[in-house]
Amino acid sequence: MTRAIAGALLIAAAFAGGASAQPRDPLAGADPAAGKVLVQKDCVGCHERRFGDTATIYTRADRRVHTSAEQLAQVRYCSTELRSNYFPEDEANVAAFLNQQYYKFKP
Repeated sequence: MTRAIAGALLIAAAFAGGASAQPRDPLAGADPAAGKVLVQKDCVGCHERRFGDTATIYTRADRRVHTSAEQLAQVRYCSTELRSNYFPEDEANVAAFLNQQYYKFKP
């Protein structure tokens, strides 16, 4: 086998592997039960003050998030705004609870 053919096969294999690979679920391994505790502790009060209702912020037609990755990014934004000092796993737990309860995004 020539070097050119071997190189072409390596490139083709790399593209084939990337095309068939599934995107990583950003909420894989997160604990929705732990997230629920944090939502009740930190999120509910803020949402009531800002929006008047806690559930409609998640279920409204013009909601901001449409994927689990966007959900996690929004939780990170809120965590920063509230200065909650959540660890990344806490943020994933909150996003996992919200996904389980309201969004139902597929990985």
